[in-house]
Amino acid sequence: MLKLHVLASGSRGNAAIVENGRTGQGVLVDCGICKREFLDRAATCGFDLSGLAAVVITHDHGDHVKGLGVVLRGLAKAGVRPAVYASEAVLAASAPLRDAVASVGVSCRVFAAGDRLPLAGLAVRPFATSHDAAASFGFRFDEPVPRVEEGGAPEVAADALGFVTDTGFMTDEASRVLAGVRLLALESNHDDRMLREGPYPYPVKQRIASDRGHLSNEQAARALVDLVHEGLEAVVAMHVSQENNTYRLPRETLERALAEASPALAPQVRVTVAFQDRPVTVA
Repeated sequence: MLKLHVLASGSRGNAAIVENGRTGQGVLVDCGICKREFLDRAATCGFDLSGLAAVVITHDHGDHVKGLGVVLRGLAKAGVRPAVYASEAVLAASAPLRDAVASVGVSCRVFAAGDRLPLAGLAVRPFATSHDAAASFGFRFDEPVPRVEEGGAPEVAADALGFVTDTGFMTDEASRVLAGVRLLALESNHDDRMLREGPYPYPVKQRIASDRGHLSNEQAARALVDLVHEGLEAVVAMHVSQENNTYRLPRETLERALAEASPALAPQVRVTVAFQDRPVTVA
């Protein structure tokens, strides 16, 4: 079964590890935190970093890539050299990303939306999101059932996890790719009223609320209602703003939307919130 370790989530830095519980291998999604925080929080979650097989980058903003170089160099000293994947546009736009992979003598591998990346014993599928970056992506992680014999039936998913943050709206592609996941990491960035009445300059407020900004609590709730199904067990509210939200509001908004739209399914879905300053594990 899959596990999600959210080491940090928010505007000051993001990093999460998707663990293949069967093999102990993992895929790091973004690295916008310092080495000490990364190492300490991975240890707190019980993830053995010797099993870190790959890093995938959602987009080029600093809170998602600024810690990658120092973390990669620290891992390399311990003999761990995960492959790094990003889109061509993100790689071209981010000097910190290029410097990070060059500093450990590797090259960044390029992906595009719709690819199927075999990482850590998982099938990782990137899909485009809508954000004010050079390009931005979410991911679906599938743990396939191994084939019993050569030439047997195609692999099917034994478990699936969806990961979508930093998007101004839920695209049709995102909704389609994320259908049927058991675990869902879903952006719930801001409360509309808090953003409107808060201290940010008006252009920043416009950016956050735009189609190339971030999902609000209500947008996340609508997305969750569309994605809920009998196999959904947990949703994690991600990238929660410390200025324009609280850690209580996303959970309450998502739980209320589930209860109103799917009263029969709501009790089976655990709603958790990811934090900026401490790790959370969902399995």
